[in-house]
Amino acid sequence: MSAGTAPVAAATTPPPGAGRGRRRRARTPLVVASAVVVAAAAGITAAVAAGGRDGGTAAGGSLPPATTQVTRQTLVDAESFDGTLGYGASHRAAPRGGGTVTWLAATGAQVTRGRPLYAVDDGEVVLLYGKLPAYRTLGPGTSGDDVRQFERNLAALGYSGFTVDDEYTSATADAVRDWQEDLGLPQTGRVEPDRVVYADGAVRVESHDAEPGDPAQPGQAVLTWTGTTRVVTVSLDVDDERLAKKGAKVTVSLPDGKEVPGTVADTETVIETGTDGGAGAQGNPETKIEVTVTAADPKALTGFDQASAKVAFTAAERRDVLTVPVAALLALAEGGYGVQLVEGAATRIVAVQTGLFASGRVEISGAGLTEGATVGMPT
Repeated sequence: MSAGTAPVAAATTPPPGAGRGRRRRARTPLVVASAVVVAAAAGITAAVAAGGRDGGTAAGGSLPPATTQVTRQTLVDAESFDGTLGYGASHRAAPRGGGTVTWLAATGAQVTRGRPLYAVDDGEVVLLYGKLPAYRTLGPGTSGDDVRQFERNLAALGYSGFTVDDEYTSATADAVRDWQEDLGLPQTGRVEPDRVVYADGAVRVESHDAEPGDPAQPGQAVLTWTGTTRVVTVSLDVDDERLAKKGAKVTVSLPDGKEVPGTVADTETVIETGTDGGAGAQGNPETKIEVTVTAADPKALTGFDQASAKVAFTAAERRDVLTVPVAALLALAEGGYGVQLVEGAATRIVAVQTGLFASGRVEISGAGLTEGATVGMPT
């Protein structure tokens, strides 16, 4: 890319209409615009003779009413979607067994590894870190990835005397008894799945779904939690999943008009239902891609409580390419597109290959095309 050439970003105006604004997307109508321009240009080029692909076809008549130059630049096609500022997706914490809810971590509180989220029958249910949910009782003789995950947490909490691996041994059981004693739980040396909740990291209590004294119904949430980092959450259609690759760079437009760079931190396939908890808009649940975006500077997202934001995903990017306005394209009689090169008082039609369309410009290549060349702009 030549010095001083700035990247071109696609327009991101959201479409009008009703609907859930969080999922309403604003797709840049560049290709549609190009089709209209080319169709309009077809009348101008109908008389262009076949053979224009050999370096140019002479064009009679006067010079075009307007001209522009071929530029070399980075062309970026971006698509923008509505998002929500917050703490990311909500998750439910639900007891596995019965009993009575006796305590809940305060709304807004941050809970870290080894600390309790809630208590049932005065027994604490603690937070541990990991992606695999607790699904069985762990004890001597059990093995697997869930054992390794639990032992990593036990070691991180300062307990020792065992080897962190996928085998739950008697040494692991001894360390578990010490852990249970510190929690005030019966010292069984076994870990029941209703005593731990796994999350990727520290969590923030978003809301309570029960109160102390309520019965702890198996599978019924007692509280909901989120992550602790401010993020932007965007809901995409499945067809747009290609835009949301983990690690992809994006641009976040904040409510105050500022733009900050961001990164796709995570994606998750979710099933969304209608507002009544039943069917979706067409009578069926909708499959969506829930995208979590973090900002390069996390502080940039503070000060906005459940506000909306726009996230621009880069659909395609072409670096250091020749471009002209889409309106400069001509539809050739033999098929394909061309441009009208202006060389002093003479003009000729040159066939071109088109590439990326973005922001009203199009990538072109072809014989005789150079940066700075003058081309006609048809009326």
